[in-house]
Amino acid sequence: MTGVDLPSMLPEMLPRLWAFALRIAGDQHDAEDLVQRACVRALERAHQLQPGTAPLSWMFSIVHTTWINELRARSVRKRSSMEWDDDFLENIADPSGQTPETQVMNAQIIDAVARLPEAQRVVMLLVAVEGLSYQEAADALEVPIGTVMSRLSRARQAIGAQFATRDEAPRGATQRKDSIA
Repeated sequence: MTGVDLPSMLPEMLPRLWAFALRIAGDQHDAEDLVQRACVRALERAHQLQPGTAPLSWMFSIVHTTWINELRARSVRKRSSMEWDDDFLENIADPSGQTPETQVMNAQIIDAVARLPEAQRVVMLLVAVEGLSYQEAADALEVPIGTVMSRLSRARQAIGAQFATRDEAPRGATQRKDSIA
């Protein structure tokens, strides 16, 4: 893989890059700008793409870094916050005809992921949604693989806790009842 191949590969990557950008930015226009800026940066730095590096992971890394830079710039300007808002998402009828229960569950899952801290949310999106391996996600975020595994574990625990029923007794509580009887 050389930087020369990148322009021919970008069109195939754009749908996944745009979907990732939409998930981290939460706004269609921000996502479009983010992908455009990331593609320009990638093309300007195509010579930095190392042989053996997955081009898609490299592009995810550029999109993520570009977004972090945007957040820092916004923070300095104090012109907006990074809160996810479901109103940003377009509601499009599902052609598969999902049941209302499934639609509610999907909305709850999206909401649970949106409530995760930024670092956990990005790892969850890269691994669970985009299908990157732990190593690819680590490369994209420029963190150790252990950090990816830790963030993903904490994200999964946080989401699981949000879906735990309130009727469930803690494990220790059940054991105490048995020992008392």
